[in-house]
Amino acid sequence: QVQLVESGGGSVQTGGSLRLSCTASGVTYRHYCMAWFRQLPGKEREGVAAVFTGGGSPYYADSVRGRFTISHDSAKDTLYLKMDSLKPEDTAIYSCAADPMPQCNGDWYLRGYYYWGQGTQVTVSS
Repeated sequence: QVQLVESGGGSVQTGGSLRLSCTASGVTYRHYCMAWFRQLPGKEREGVAAVFTGGGSPYYADSVRGRFTISHDSAKDTLYLKMDSLKPEDTAIYSCAADPMPQCNGDWYLRGYYYWGQGTQVTVSS
C-alpha cells in the first residue's frame, strides 16, 4: 500500500516562504491524483492544491492561487508545495493525499482520497 510522509513544515514570519515535501512509498499504480489539504485551527479541512502525476495543469484553491505552487517529481515519487508570501491565515496542519484516479478533476477538493500522510505543521506569525 502507498504510504505518504510529509516534511518541510515550520514557523515563518508573514511574507516568508516554505516548501513542503510529500514522499510516497509502496507505489503500485502508475499515476495518481495528488493533493495538499490543510486544516486551520478550529476549522474543517480544506483543499489547497492538486496535480495529476501523469501531467496536466494543477489546481489551486482561490485563497492560495498565485502564492503556492504544486509540483511532482516522478523520479523521486515526491510531491511538493512551494508556499510564498505566507500569511498568518495560512497557519494550519498540511496533509498530503493521493488517489489512483485516471485524472484529477475540477472537483478534486470534494473527492475522497484513499491515501493520506500524517501532516506537517505550518505556522505563520505576524
